[in-house]
Amino acid sequence: MVEIAPEEIEYEGLSPNAGLAVNMAAGALAGITEHAVMYPVDSIKTRMQVFATSPAAVYTGVGNAFTRISATEGMRALWRGVSSVIMGAGPAHAVHFGTYEMVKEFAGGNVEGVQNQWIATSLAGASATIASDAFMNPFDVIKQRMQVHKSEFRSALTCARTVYANEGLSAFYVSYPTTLTMTIPFTAVQFTVYEQLKTFLNPNGEYSPSTHMVAGGLAGAVGGAVTTPLDVAKTILQTRGTSHDPEIRHCRGLADAFRIIWQRDGLKGFSRGLAPRVLTFMPSNALCWLSYEFFKAAIRDS
Repeated sequence: MVEIAPEEIEYEGLSPNAGLAVNMAAGALAGITEHAVMYPVDSIKTRMQVFATSPAAVYTGVGNAFTRISATEGMRALWRGVSSVIMGAGPAHAVHFGTYEMVKEFAGGNVEGVQNQWIATSLAGASATIASDAFMNPFDVIKQRMQVHKSEFRSALTCARTVYANEGLSAFYVSYPTTLTMTIPFTAVQFTVYEQLKTFLNPNGEYSPSTHMVAGGLAGAVGGAVTTPLDVAKTILQTRGTSHDPEIRHCRGLADAFRIIWQRDGLKGFSRGLAPRVLTFMPSNALCWLSYEFFKAAIRDS
């Protein structure tokens, strides 16, 4: 029997059905890597989406926000709340990618020789989002409460305890329907665009990290841009407890959030944070897919 040297095994030639544990482990590592690297830009996005009452918390762009926050609050302010993301991102991404691969296999998305299986990948992406967001939503609430201007919280645990004591368990899930309304189409779009671009750019399935980066980056940019209006509404819902505005504090759902955005900022209000959101998702998705595919192959090899 002839042994195949490790370097002769094609990256994309590895079995797509490596098992749930492999996909979950790869997804967890990819998720932590993605969120940790791009966290400062995400912090800027959150601040730009909040309707601030203080002029000091109003920013004209990503560069302006970065400069002012760094100068007045220090660089550490841009990383405030990252511990919540790290705690939640690993398990949430493990659930996400594990569900994605499982549903994709069940829906026939891994059948050899069949191209453009967008129904299977869209269904898998949407299913993955429902499962992972249920886990991640409380961590996302804590993260955004810590990201806002003059946040009183310096510890994720303290923030969680305070929010629970003051607003109850519902505060961690008030944005969940809005999150799903946003992330289901986002995930379906980005997974579909990714799979299509990956097939187009690398039809032979050869080892190509650049393919995963380009396809992942473009998929993230498209998905992020399309769903920005819903993300603005989600931010309002998740940070309502820290607002001094009575109308925002009593915002109960997507319809209320959309009404507030429209009344206060018109159509342009739905694009608040568009630039940092795209700047976040483009490199973070590229990094996430690169990390996911790399870790998946590395775990399989080992």
